[in-house]
Amino acid sequence: MSDKDRWLLPEGIEEILPAEASRLEVLRRILLDLFFSCGYELVMPPMIEFLESLLTGTGRDLDLQTFKLTDQLSGRMMGVRADMTPQAARIDAHYLKRDIPVRLCYVGTVLHTRPDEFAGSRELLQVGAELFGHPGPESDMEIVGLMLAALQVAGLAEVHVDLGHVGVFRHLAAAARLGAAVEGELFDALQRKSRPEVEVLLGRCDIAADTKRSLAALVDLNGGDEVLTEARALFGRAPVQVSQALDTLQAVAAAIRRDHPALPLYFDLAELRGYRYYTGTVFSAFIPGHGHAVAQGGRYDGIGQAFGRARAATGFSADLRLLSKLAPVGAGTSHGILAPFADGDALRRYISNLRAAGEHVVVRLPGTDASATALGCDRELVERAGTWTIVHVQQP
Repeated sequence: MSDKDRWLLPEGIEEILPAEASRLEVLRRILLDLFFSCGYELVMPPMIEFLESLLTGTGRDLDLQTFKLTDQLSGRMMGVRADMTPQAARIDAHYLKRDIPVRLCYVGTVLHTRPDEFAGSRELLQVGAELFGHPGPESDMEIVGLMLAALQVAGLAEVHVDLGHVGVFRHLAAAARLGAAVEGELFDALQRKSRPEVEVLLGRCDIAADTKRSLAALVDLNGGDEVLTEARALFGRAPVQVSQALDTLQAVAAAIRRDHPALPLYFDLAELRGYRYYTGTVFSAFIPGHGHAVAQGGRYDGIGQAFGRARAATGFSADLRLLSKLAPVGAGTSHGILAPFADGDALRRYISNLRAAGEHVVVRLPGTDASATALGCDRELVERAGTWTIVHVQQP
C-alpha cells in the first residue's frame, strides 16, 4: 500500500465530519424525545457478542450480513451486529421478563458485510422502536404511526407507505402443501413479479386449480384500495387466516388514513420482504426521488421463543444517516458566539452565563485570527464603552 492510499477507508465505510455529525446528533435527540413521549424506553445493546446469541431467532436471516471473528479470550466465534432488532427482542424476553406490553427504542451503529443498495453504506446508524407483548393490529397501528411521526419530525416530505401481509402467502402456501424447495422458488418468483415463472412453477405442482389461481393472483394484487376488494373475492375459499390478514391490513390502513388523510397508501400482497423473518403486517415508507425505503418494519411474533419466552412483536427501523442526508434538520450552520480569550473574571463569568443559557460560545485562542464564520459563529462578543456586547457578523 502506498503512502497516499494508507488513509483510505474500506468501501462502504465513511467518516462522519463535524457538519454531518452535528446534524445527526440533533436528529438523534429529536427522534429519541419523540419515542420517549410515546412511552418507549431506551436500550443500548452491545456492538459485538457471541455468534450463537446474535444469530438466534430472527437473527438467523442476518448470517450473511454479519462480520464474524474469534474472541481471543474464550476462543468462541463472535459477530458484529448487523441489526439491533433481535437484540431488543432478547432484552425483552430474557432480561426484562415483563408480562405487559413493552416498548423499547434504540439508536446505534450496525455493520453489514455488503451494502443493501448499489454504492450504499455498510455502516448504518440504526434508529428504531419495537413493541413487544401485544398481538393485535392496534400495536401495528401504533408502530406505523410512530414511524410516520418520526419521518415528519425529521423533515421528510411527500412520504408514501407500502403495506403488505406475509400471512396471505404463508397460509395459501400452507394450504397448497408446497414443499420447502418449491415454496422458496415461488417466493423468489413473486418477489420479481414474474408471472410466467410463477405459472410454470405452479403448473408442476399437484394442487387444486383454485389454489393455483390464488397463488398466481398475488403477482397482480398491488395498487390502491381495490386490491383488498379483489383479494377478498379471489380468496373466498382460502383458509380463514387469509381473510384475517386482509382484515388486519384494512384496519391498519384505516388508522393511517384517520391520522394522515392525505398520505398515499399502496398495497402489495406479493411484498414478502423478510418472509422468513416477519409473520404479519409489513410496511415500508418511501419518498419521491429515492428508490429505496427510508424506513421499514413489520410484525414478527414469536421472536422471544428463541430466548425462552415467546412474545408478540412489531417494530420499525431506519438509518439515521440516510434520514439526515434526505432531510437535514438545520444543524451544522453558524449559530454561535465568538468571544475573545477570557483574561478577566468578568469576561469569564459572562461566557459561563452564556453557555449556561444554552448558547454555543467559541473562544478565540491567542495568536489566531480565524473569522467568526470559520469558527461556526454568526455573532461576536465585543467590548464597547466598558460593556460586553453581542453583535451579529456579516456572513460571506
